[in-house]
Amino acid sequence: MKTKVSSKKPRKVIRRKLFNLTSPIFVETLLIMLTGTVDVFMLSRYSDETVAAGGVVNQLLNLVFILYGITTLGTSVLCAQYLGAKQKKNVAQVIGVSLLANLLMGLLVSAGLFFLARPSLQLMGLDESLIGYGISYMKIVGGFSFLQALSMTLSAILRSHNKAYYPMFVTLLINIVNVIGNYMLIFGNFGAPRLGITGAGISTSLSRLLAVGLLAYILFSKVTAVPSLKLFKPFPWDKIKNLLTIGLPAAGEQVSYNLSQVLITYFSVMLGTAALTARTYAMSIVMFSYVFAIAIGQGAAISIGHLIGEERDNAAFSVEKYSIKLAMLVTVCISVLTALVGTDIFKLLSSNPEVISIGATVLYIDVLLEIGRAVNITSVNSLNAAGDVMYPFITGIIVMWGVATLLSYVLGIWWGWGLNGIWLAMALDENIRAVVFERRWKSRKWEDKSFTRRRA
Repeated sequence: MKTKVSSKKPRKVIRRKLFNLTSPIFVETLLIMLTGTVDVFMLSRYSDETVAAGGVVNQLLNLVFILYGITTLGTSVLCAQYLGAKQKKNVAQVIGVSLLANLLMGLLVSAGLFFLARPSLQLMGLDESLIGYGISYMKIVGGFSFLQALSMTLSAILRSHNKAYYPMFVTLLINIVNVIGNYMLIFGNFGAPRLGITGAGISTSLSRLLAVGLLAYILFSKVTAVPSLKLFKPFPWDKIKNLLTIGLPAAGEQVSYNLSQVLITYFSVMLGTAALTARTYAMSIVMFSYVFAIAIGQGAAISIGHLIGEERDNAAFSVEKYSIKLAMLVTVCISVLTALVGTDIFKLLSSNPEVISIGATVLYIDVLLEIGRAVNITSVNSLNAAGDVMYPFITGIIVMWGVATLLSYVLGIWWGWGLNGIWLAMALDENIRAVVFERRWKSRKWEDKSFTRRRA
């Protein structure tokens, strides 16, 4: 029977726990984003064409990584709730089935990315002059994307056990390895061949292989034992069902967002190479504006999952509100600062005056976008952690496609506002969803959706 009780722990203790989770997740997320940005920056020293091709490929790969999140998100939510409820057998079963599911999915998707590289990029409308660069990069990074599937799952398991600092240290190490690999393979330094964008793909894939090995060693040697085969006889199909019950709608919301972004990228392609290149650079730059929101959203989700498992709903409610305030404060400050120095940043990335002008203007519009995004990231993570996954999914589909995608075409293409119009449409989308998701959390309709209470 569900009971609503306040947390017995002092508020300061809960907030300290949130800080201890958020800090390493923030550093890890920053490093992950830095890895992608370093790739873009280093490729920009090679040619603008490789940057544009790599940007389109990464847009498709981001969609694939969201597919891997189907089980990863379910793993995080279930592990957090089961750990809070002290259901150790369920935790071990979730770990086993999630790793197996993502490995199988990863291998299948990786094969598709490798063999369907050309038609996928042609479908995106990538110019024929850039197709060669894109195929080379996609076959390597996409063909080994199953490594990212395993890495994401292992990291989620460690975070749910309050061991977020382990993924942080691993990410720091592979970041260094990736930079060295890029320096060698993109430009042909230290006796290595000069491979350009192909070298960037090889470096990225080798770094991810190292990450999987280290994360697996840490998890099963320092945090928990390898799940016994006895726990899977008979096979716990109920855990697969629960993973999919959480993961499919939650990942569906993210898939919808990324599909929307894929179409918006196509609109950017219609605007020309300068606009597409500016968008690629801008997307890499603005990630640093919302990196804290991502970190605190994930930290809040883990804390909320534990608290709901312990049936401390009032404490969970307060954690979300506190997290929203922090996310908005930090995100807005960073986005304003980024806009003020935007021209200087773009001058470091490109010598094309048109790219610099378009990109610098977009960063000012992005300040409005980041206000809504900070709220969205935190509130959606909180709703998912509570098991309320259908509401963000349905709402996301309606607003993303009805506002972001439709208005991107209307404002950007039809009305001729270019990339500025596209960015304004995305800003409206983020802010509308922010209001809707916050109203949902305040309604507390998520309180009866815990898996430890209804499906344990």
